[in-house]
Amino acid sequence: MKQIQNTLREIEELPDMGLIMADGTRLSARVWRPVDAGDDPVPVILEYLPYRKRDGTCARDALTHPYFARRGYACVRLDVRGNGDSHGVMEDEYTQQELDDAVEAINWLATQDWCNGSVGMMGISWGGFNGLQVAAMAPDPLKAVITLCSTVDRYADDIHYKGGCLLNENLGWGATMWAYSSRAPDPVLRDDWREMWLERLENEPFLASLWLRHQRRDEYWQHGSICEDFSAIKAAVLAVGGWGDAYKNAIPAIVENLDAPAKGIAGPWVHKYPHFAVPEPRIGFLQEALRWWDHWLKGIETGVENDPDYRAYVMDGVRPATWYAERPGTWISEPKGATSHLPVQQFHLSDTGLTPEAGPLNARLRSPHHCGAAAGEYCAIWLGPEMPGDQRGDDAFSLCVDGPALAADIDIVGAPQVRLKISSDKPQAQIAVRLNHIHPDGASTRITYGVLNLSHRDDPANPTPLRPGQVYDIALTLDHIAYRVPAGHHIRVAISSAYWPLIWPSPETAELTLTGGTLDLPVRDTAKGDEWVFPEPEADDPWKMLELRAPAHVRRHEVDHQTGEVHLIIEDDFGKTEDADHGLINGSVARERWSIHPDDPLSARGTCHWTEETGRGDWQLRTETFSEMWSDTTHFHLKARLEAYEGDVLIYERDVTDTIARDQM
Repeated sequence: MKQIQNTLREIEELPDMGLIMADGTRLSARVWRPVDAGDDPVPVILEYLPYRKRDGTCARDALTHPYFARRGYACVRLDVRGNGDSHGVMEDEYTQQELDDAVEAINWLATQDWCNGSVGMMGISWGGFNGLQVAAMAPDPLKAVITLCSTVDRYADDIHYKGGCLLNENLGWGATMWAYSSRAPDPVLRDDWREMWLERLENEPFLASLWLRHQRRDEYWQHGSICEDFSAIKAAVLAVGGWGDAYKNAIPAIVENLDAPAKGIAGPWVHKYPHFAVPEPRIGFLQEALRWWDHWLKGIETGVENDPDYRAYVMDGVRPATWYAERPGTWISEPKGATSHLPVQQFHLSDTGLTPEAGPLNARLRSPHHCGAAAGEYCAIWLGPEMPGDQRGDDAFSLCVDGPALAADIDIVGAPQVRLKISSDKPQAQIAVRLNHIHPDGASTRITYGVLNLSHRDDPANPTPLRPGQVYDIALTLDHIAYRVPAGHHIRVAISSAYWPLIWPSPETAELTLTGGTLDLPVRDTAKGDEWVFPEPEADDPWKMLELRAPAHVRRHEVDHQTGEVHLIIEDDFGKTEDADHGLINGSVARERWSIHPDDPLSARGTCHWTEETGRGDWQLRTETFSEMWSDTTHFHLKARLEAYEGDVLIYERDVTDTIARDQM
């Protein structure tokens, strides 16, 4: 093994390195690398995204990629075809074309005279997903991966479906991509920018519609789900995520199922890189990543192979809030495995509460359809008031089964599981189960949760309707968590038959009857102090830009007292900035409205409107995108509109409509 070298190297930046794919399509990469890499070749770290290297990910790129480059790496930030400054058209997320392009890029990069032949992939969200998917294709130069906020199962644990329920984020993120992919390349880099832009506008798909055409876990979702064959991954994988994020479950799954070397880190963060994420505490993620890269890409002895398999932050139980700047807690470490080996305490759901012994349960449940208002965003990412707030309002519409006051602190570490004996008076129904922390004054903090479409109770690939009145034994695994409930406080299991606006409602209002149930709670010995200490966060110099409009975020609930409808209004103004280097201006505003009547599941409606601005001097472009969804008893209905402007002149418009049959959904 080599020894660590601490000398920082002078670096250069290439704003537009072209990679020509086998079909002739030119992909555009931004590259940071040591100026002497031609004489002293370095490994490559590839980050591969559709989110625009020129104006979309600049803030995080500035903090991250130059840091690695100064320490002896070539960092390649590659735009997926059809996005940013790359030619071509993007047809969907994680297509085989996208993955093949990545493999071709890796093989090409490994042969350059400034590369030592070893490549790593790093990315968060989309880049975390495709990093794992490309690793499953096992290109020879790919030696290591760092995946953040990702999934091993595209159907069960992404923004489309959860527990067989349709997530409203399917429309929300579909609307986001409808807007994101409508933007033009930068004319400074592309002489044919206008032709590229018009090609994108004409061909970009309305992805919410495409995703909704696959309501079962079919071959479409099996593609790219590495849980289909964990053994396909040969590269060493470091999986990272946060409890404030939607993607909590991949980390223990990767640690416990990969044959290749795998480690996991789970902190308190939302959907961000941990060296600048919130809630704090942040960690020295770049130093941790450098240890990973140095070992697996340079052969330097850094000790990462001897790190604990799983390091997780046990959050102290605190009062509910829609946003936290900081979460107090304790870092724990598991030398081998993640959580499956930890002991489980079983409680029974009964008419008298959560009890260690079985007792009778006879409860009927018929939640109003606006139950779920305190759920927060499915995936907290925009840094607004997105976290689940006080659960008391939702608890009032739920079956609540409380345990006694705790005699001592308990650390819940892992994925709780709830089993229920349940029947329905309708063939289609859903449940949401929340594990809540009840404070002495009654405040209710959501610890973790899960949802289940009861038609998917046995097999998400082959759902079957319920027989009204028949009792079913069902199991629901809640999301992984690490959370400390203090002595004197209570644990509550809250069960509802609706969870709006997180999931789309069933076509009829069902009444559920519960006649038994258990809670299996993974409880770890209470940590007495930090079992692992990370270095303080480091980063390179921040992105140099001029703020033209400050960001602002709104979450507002409204009740129409004439109609009875309940509305959630979301307004995210992401601000407007000008790049201090090349002068590109970009700005975004997103607006969403989610409406439902408490007594009518067919009143559910979601609407989204995005404005995207790009410009420089007299060159000014804008796209306006609109999306809407509603349903009847048998079908989902969608419509979308795309408008593109040069200055104030409308130069392109397109409308999309679609009707899709409900499939046990």
